[in-house]
Amino acid sequence: MTDHPASDALVFFGITGDLAYKKIFPALQALVQRERLNVPVIGVARSQLSDADLIERARASITEHDTLDPAAFQKLSSLLGHVWGDYSDAATFTRLRERLGNAKRPLFYLAVPPSLFPTVVQHLADSGCTAGARIVIEKPFGRDLQSARSLNTLLRTVFPEDSIFRIDHYLGKEAVQNLMYFRFANTFLEPLWNRHYVDSVQITMAESMGVAGRGAFYDETGVIRDVIQNHLLQIISYLAMEAPSSTWPEAIRDEQAKVLRTIRPLSPEHLVLGQFRSYRQEPGVAPDSRVPTFAALQLAIDSWRWEGVPFFIRAGKCLAESRTDVMVELKPAPPVVFQQAAPRGANYVRFRLSPDVAINIGAYTKVPGEGMAGQPVELSVASGTRQGVGTRLGPYERLLGDAMTGDATLFARQDVVEAAWAIVDPVIKDPAALLEYDCGGWGPADADQLVASFGGWAGR
Repeated sequence: MTDHPASDALVFFGITGDLAYKKIFPALQALVQRERLNVPVIGVARSQLSDADLIERARASITEHDTLDPAAFQKLSSLLGHVWGDYSDAATFTRLRERLGNAKRPLFYLAVPPSLFPTVVQHLADSGCTAGARIVIEKPFGRDLQSARSLNTLLRTVFPEDSIFRIDHYLGKEAVQNLMYFRFANTFLEPLWNRHYVDSVQITMAESMGVAGRGAFYDETGVIRDVIQNHLLQIISYLAMEAPSSTWPEAIRDEQAKVLRTIRPLSPEHLVLGQFRSYRQEPGVAPDSRVPTFAALQLAIDSWRWEGVPFFIRAGKCLAESRTDVMVELKPAPPVVFQQAAPRGANYVRFRLSPDVAINIGAYTKVPGEGMAGQPVELSVASGTRQGVGTRLGPYERLLGDAMTGDATLFARQDVVEAAWAIVDPVIKDPAALLEYDCGGWGPADADQLVASFGGWAGR
């Protein structure tokens, strides 16, 4: 929780963009439904929309991507307003200052290309909008370590660190938070959660779709910048960090930063990159693109707890299925009592993060009847719960609400972002060879060699 005063206005740059249409308008209605939003919501964009036009766009968005709640939408409509103008024109920000009226603690959300961050931030400062304000920026937070540092320097010239919210919607997912909760709320895990008992850790983030009409964006990003440097390294920080002293935001982020600093920078010999065969035919993609749509890699954590335990990551587009799994494989029991003891890979803790949320434990039990033969079983701790159902908050609903109250727990801090970039920076500047792969499979065959001595990829 936080003692900071709540924001008294929400200003969204890029209100006519794809993110707002698919995610933000439904999240705003959900916040109204929970009585967590009762302040002006001002959209800023180049489009010369009227307030009525913006309300209709919000209606279309919620109707398409959620369920329209007439009472909640009427309330949201009364809060919505619009300021149009070019982001490089100081007059746009003068109009914004006038529209803010008596608001003293606005929250600015920048869903604009990173190249526009300096322009928008400087104009906000020059127009007198930033006193007492907070700012939310969408990933990617830079393109490499150097640009991330430059971006952070820019932001810190105008905003204090506790007013900067680097949003990674993945951290707002119920399943990702449950991963950390399950680790530290259950004492039976702690004796096992170290190099003495853990054989390896695998994280798979597979998507069956391609770039889904976002070729121009993806060709500027690639799989490492899109999901590995942020989503998946954040998951590793939750898996591998030491217990924080409390749920105080800085206590959690201190431990994330500590563990990320102990991960060795990635080297090309521990990396396999791929590109699905039809990628270069996607609209917006360069015909000679060298942007990877698949990556498999091995990381090492130089800490007392994790020395010698390999962490494997696999992520990609156009794969056999869409799912995100974390598999913590335990070392096999010695075959002293039973000659047919559980084989490698039979004992594990598995976190399914999407599309369903599940926590399962793999074990070996006796086959009924004579003899002492064993068979694998899976114990279900939690299963079958989809994201965003019932009382659970959607990622953007949670994160927007938290940013407005100043709760930074689920947002990336400057040193955490820079530590993550330091891990992948070497292979961004000097990438491995790019291998083609067919859609509907599991990426280049070379990726299997990374995990060959650990029994292959889990769930293959």
